[in-house]
Amino acid sequence: MNVQTAATYLGISVNTLYVWRHRRQGPPSFRMGPGGRVMYRCDLLDAWLSDQQQADSRSNSTLNPLNTAPQQRERRHAA
Repeated sequence: MNVQTAATYLGISVNTLYVWRHRRQGPPSFRMGPGGRVMYRCDLLDAWLSDQQQADSRSNSTLNPLNTAPQQRERRHAA
């Protein structure tokens, strides 16, 4: 997919996709052809989306802080 198609597929703006690529934060991309067009593979976009979902505590119950017992604070005694 080209940048425009990938951005539409992800539901984000083209500018956001370019910023993520520049910061090396977004899905994997590569340059193709003599003009060096930026391209994205569908399977890698899907894998990246899945990774994002797993990293989100709202959709991954093991990361949800509400599923862990609260830690007790240490009591300090006055001297």
